[in-house]
Amino acid sequence: MRIRAVLAVLGLILTTGCGSTAPESIVDKPTLVVGVRSDLPLVGWQRDDGSLEGLDVDVARDLAGRLGADLELVPVRAADRESALLTGKVDLVLAVFSITQDRKTRVGFAGPYFLSYQDLLVRRDETAIRTVRDLAGRRLCAVAGSNVPDRIVKEKGVPAVLVPAADYGACVSMLRDRRIDAIATNDVILAGLAHQAGGAVRLLNARYSQERTGVGMRPGDVAGCEAVNRAITEMYQDGTAQRLAHTWFGASGIDLSTIAVPQFEGCS
Repeated sequence: MRIRAVLAVLGLILTTGCGSTAPESIVDKPTLVVGVRSDLPLVGWQRDDGSLEGLDVDVARDLAGRLGADLELVPVRAADRESALLTGKVDLVLAVFSITQDRKTRVGFAGPYFLSYQDLLVRRDETAIRTVRDLAGRRLCAVAGSNVPDRIVKEKGVPAVLVPAADYGACVSMLRDRRIDAIATNDVILAGLAHQAGGAVRLLNARYSQERTGVGMRPGDVAGCEAVNRAITEMYQDGTAQRLAHTWFGASGIDLSTIAVPQFEGCS
């Protein structure tokens, strides 16, 4: 009898412990808190009235609707995307969050929901920079939280001079003032910056690397990842993804003649 009693207590402890530590899936949440950028024109931008707009904002709204959840948007900076997920500040991140093997060791990803390209933004009168190789010895803006400049130097072996900046707005100011020579990141970000700068800078359309923009999640939520992937599939099947891309970037100079349907990373 004592042995049975002890086993019963142990079973209760183990059951209770497992229930208390199991991660909550986003599919069980009535409201999804989604982190988006607030400093990127056309992608995630905070208007004067405090509301947010842009491609990622509209995608977040669409995904929440397909998942049957209400939506709460929270601005996040590039450097804070992972910590916002891991500390539970947000449930998802849609903030030009490229899927990389390094990031996948720390956070989960659904998608990608959009395929973009690494590109370069230069001053309107710049003629010496035409490709990423021309950045050798030139000053390249390095935004906190972005891995793009490091990848240019380390992976591509281009000896650019990295100049730190808090955000892309600061990069544009330094570019216009000739304190730097180029900005490198996703073309959707650069297109928005060029749109805001009003002709002082230009997108090169160099397209030197494809980027898989994913939905950042807390690791281990397989059910949530699969649900988001189904919602993204529906976005492309019914034309919503294509419509949103043309709405925000149709006049930006980005080539939207072919919008490829992304192949998912898989959930695990």
